[in-house]
Amino acid sequence: MKQFFFVLALSTIGSVSWAQNVALVNNVPVHADEFLWVYTKNHTDNTIYTLKDLKAYLNLYINFKLKVADARSMGLDLDSGYISEIDGYKTTLMQQKDRNDNAKELNFILNEYKEGVLMFNVSEKKIWNQTDDNEEILKDYYTRNKTKYAGLNYNEIKGNLIGDYQQDLENQWIKDLKKKYKVIIYERELKKLAKP
Repeated sequence: MKQFFFVLALSTIGSVSWAQNVALVNNVPVHADEFLWVYTKNHTDNTIYTLKDLKAYLNLYINFKLKVADARSMGLDLDSGYISEIDGYKTTLMQQKDRNDNAKELNFILNEYKEGVLMFNVSEKKIWNQTDDNEEILKDYYTRNKTKYAGLNYNEIKGNLIGDYQQDLENQWIKDLKKKYKVIIYERELKKLAKP
């Protein structure tokens, strides 16, 4: 049963209320201010936020959040190495005097790092390690997709095969995550962030 919805938020139209959510991923809210902070940080040359651009980026961000939810469900956030790394980063971050003036931004940066490390760790387990020293899997993938690689020798395109196989694994993983975790997008709140 697919649990990926577009829902209209119940709040009233008007100025952006930064407490509103643009999405809910596995019952964890994606706040409008968090999303806009990430969006603008990754689009420094673009001050216009069209609804189309925001929707496209939100879909990518939801995929990221789904991976983080999966990492947490696997207990990767309880790993002692992970906890130690996050503590070290937090200490370094707190020592940066110019960052300490803006507690909200500091929280965004720390959360982004925490979730980024979780996403990296779970991707390593679910995707990248699947091709390490596993010629049999790659040769099977090559055989099953022979038409895509017509006329190309396995050894010549092994790097491309690894990339393609990992992309297929990731696409399937995202599909499975969207079935496993409930995702709601609040389009009305997203529209409030758009600038013509």
